[in-house]
Amino acid sequence: MIFESHKKAFIEEMIELLGDLEQTLLELEERMNDKELIAKVFRALHTVKGSAGMFGYDQMSQFTHNIENVYDYIRNGDLLISHHIIDLTLQARDQLIIMLQLDYDVHDSLNAKAQEIVTAFGDLIKQFKGEDSAPKLQTVPMHEAPAPVTLEANAQLQTYLIHFRPPRDIFKNGTNPTALLDELSKLGSALIIPSVDEVPILEFLDAEDFFISWDILLQTNQGRDAIADIFIFVDDGHTIEIKEYHTPVAPLKDSDFNELQSIIEQKAPESCHNFEELLQMAFSELEPVVSVQDKIIPVNAIRKEMQDKQHGPDTVTSLRVSTEKLDELVNLVSELVTIQARLGQIASMSGDTTVVMISEEVERITWALRDSALNIRMLPIGTTFSKFKRLVRDLSHSLGKEVDLATLGAETELDKTVIEKLSDPLIHIIRNSIDHGIESPEERVKAGKPAAGTIHLSASQSGGTVLISIRDDGAGINKESVRRKAIVTGLINENQEVTDTELYALLFAPGFSTAKSVTNVSGRGVGMDVVKRAIESLRGSVSIESKEHIGTTVLLKLPLTLAIIDGLLVCIDSEKFVLPLSSVEECVELLQQDIERAHGRNIINIRGEIIPYINLRRRFSLNQSIPEIQQVVIAGIDGVRVGFLVDKVIGQHQTVLKTLGRAYKNLEGISGATILGDGSVALILDIAKLAEREVIEESI
Repeated sequence: MIFESHKKAFIEEMIELLGDLEQTLLELEERMNDKELIAKVFRALHTVKGSAGMFGYDQMSQFTHNIENVYDYIRNGDLLISHHIIDLTLQARDQLIIMLQLDYDVHDSLNAKAQEIVTAFGDLIKQFKGEDSAPKLQTVPMHEAPAPVTLEANAQLQTYLIHFRPPRDIFKNGTNPTALLDELSKLGSALIIPSVDEVPILEFLDAEDFFISWDILLQTNQGRDAIADIFIFVDDGHTIEIKEYHTPVAPLKDSDFNELQSIIEQKAPESCHNFEELLQMAFSELEPVVSVQDKIIPVNAIRKEMQDKQHGPDTVTSLRVSTEKLDELVNLVSELVTIQARLGQIASMSGDTTVVMISEEVERITWALRDSALNIRMLPIGTTFSKFKRLVRDLSHSLGKEVDLATLGAETELDKTVIEKLSDPLIHIIRNSIDHGIESPEERVKAGKPAAGTIHLSASQSGGTVLISIRDDGAGINKESVRRKAIVTGLINENQEVTDTELYALLFAPGFSTAKSVTNVSGRGVGMDVVKRAIESLRGSVSIESKEHIGTTVLLKLPLTLAIIDGLLVCIDSEKFVLPLSSVEECVELLQQDIERAHGRNIINIRGEIIPYINLRRRFSLNQSIPEIQQVVIAGIDGVRVGFLVDKVIGQHQTVLKTLGRAYKNLEGISGATILGDGSVALILDIAKLAEREVIEESI
């Protein structure tokens, strides 16, 4: 069970690492002369290979080894990077994801695609070396250790002293330290000396604890980073030190390692526990010892230096937490918010100043805890943006187009639940932009545009709303074509006048498509209606703006979070409702004379501005007594001010969102419910949907 839990953590780490690898490869395609990016790709492949082997994914490890060999030639300047190599590496990365998902091990055979990739990388090495046949993937049985790396004669060899003391509970964490030593030996030639000084007597020995440490003399051409990568998945509590060592004999031969080990085992005095002194004594048997000048560098410092190079000084230490734990935390905070509201109501009714003070303090702490819990769930939307670079690259190539993706506002944060559900709608929109919006290079040049089109993907925050814009510089939407299709499908009448906004809104109708032919990408009329439903399920909205020959913009408006919102609690008769506070602008009174002056129309004059309002009493068929003074809540919806007529505004309320049952899933105008402090239920209004429906009915 322990091993399985760590195996799950390994898979998560690998998926994240392979995601970073994909982004690095896409950056490398734009800057092929960047040696840092090439080295970063090599390190990622090396880490995948070593970690996969440590967890028993030997097939995956050997598959990666074939790719790593090619990048070893590239980073040494023997082979030039090319678009073809990057294409192959991206395909290999996809196969590694499949291997992780299917839980590949040594007994699994590669599929045809994976074997094709191995052969292609082998052909690259064959062409470089001028060999007659390409190397094939060799499966390494689990009980046999892979052969050590053969060091080339012209490679720059370095020698290191390494001290490795695993954490006492390394067995409980599911890690086999001998696998790390085997991986270390594969970097070159190694002399490994165990130390058992800390092993207690049998009476006090705990079989689940680990007491052995090792000192290693390693000669390799792989560098310090490769050594550090081997221990990247070892938990905290270990000691790893890497010490550069200038040996009296350089380079060392395999026979030297064997003789050094023999001397240490036979002649080392029991009183000598210092590995360096043991080496000096052993070397004195081979050749006179020369002075050694070395420097100890902890591996953690090496990791930090590598991270600083990659991420700069703003890198923040993070802790990986499962989404289940986060969801549980938010649920508990939601319950606490409900209990706090009940406590506040009881305190106000009691009239006891002490209870009121305690209630206010609990309210302050609850609000702070709510904000903290929600902030934990917030993720930069750039985690989603980054995935679309690969989509744009592959899709544009398959369609014979040149398309670049430009992103802005990747640091904008959204609730993780929103981000997870946002991926598919964005994919639909971007695919449509590439297929329908961006013209072919020939058409763009003929129209006086650059051959390569651009899709601008941006995000920004406005109050409690996040605005996401997908804008292309393509041909735009042909309004006449949309109108003809709408008439044919019966969405509008032939003589009906519609605005551009209303016309573009028809594109979200189910089955609506102006494509002349069906392709692998689009043309079946499925996509934009799915986008609208998905965005509306997130309590958001979607709209389209377009100019022919200039381009098209799709604008998404989404709430920051779906868990807890600040709401405005109102009542009509005995029923209570909640309006999202982020959309509310002001509240005004509506007197009987105001209604009479409007001559039966639902409008109100506010400081010279005529604003329509929706009578919620009539909308929800609540036909009891009407108070003499009613109130209108003014909200901003898509840049338009709309009022909502209620009996009374109670005040601000922290609203814990609860979904309605299946019987109410198609109920328009209601987005959910919340539990009030007295245990009663208040419905949360979908004011955008109510306003849209009211406008449609009025137009009819």
